[in-house]
Amino acid sequence: MKQLTIAAALAAATMLASPAHAADPEGKIQVKLLATGVLPDGKVESVNVNLTAVPTAAIGTTANDNVVPTLAIEYFATPNVSVETICCFTQHHVTGTGGIAGADIAQHVLILPATVTLKYHFNAGGIKPYIGAGPAMFFYFDEKPGATALALGATKLKMDNKLGVAVQAGVDVPLGDSGLGISLDAKRYFMKAKTHFFSAGGVEVLSTTHKLDPWVISGGVYARF
Repeated sequence: MKQLTIAAALAAATMLASPAHAADPEGKIQVKLLATGVLPDGKVESVNVNLTAVPTAAIGTTANDNVVPTLAIEYFATPNVSVETICCFTQHHVTGTGGIAGADIAQHVLILPATVTLKYHFNAGGIKPYIGAGPAMFFYFDEKPGATALALGATKLKMDNKLGVAVQAGVDVPLGDSGLGISLDAKRYFMKAKTHFFSAGGVEVLSTTHKLDPWVISGGVYARF
């Protein structure tokens, strides 16, 4: 992750150092290189299966925040309407809250937040604020049960991919007429995910439905071509 962050920073510096004629302020394609904070804001919505010794009412979880590099690619259908998609991976671990505060529930949950938004851009003098919304799907990779889950007999963790919605608002600040600029963006996702913990014999010992709803806050540079 550190190497990815360094690579994104170098790419951003190269973008800003490019000659002005390499970009076009009225171009159809806009590419952004961003530093992104992923801030989960969810909770356990329901416990579907519980064959562990933990009381159902005590099961609560929280996920850590993370900062990752992000690539966003945007196509302008008109000067004010565009479609944007983002690419990034974010990694999280999950710990217990409430009656199981501090419990190590899940480790190394790698998430690809596939997102497509339709955006409308406003003209506000020297800056270009925008709003947008669209579908999002979280793909989960390499999820592993934590130490506490292992102690309770859960040796395998699987998380379901779920379709959700993202809304966003932000602003692009052009750097003159070079086609380059600075971008700030905030997204709120409305997502649900179902977890499945299995024993060594393949029996599902715990299943929970989570309301995730993370904030995703980004800042960086862009070039329009």
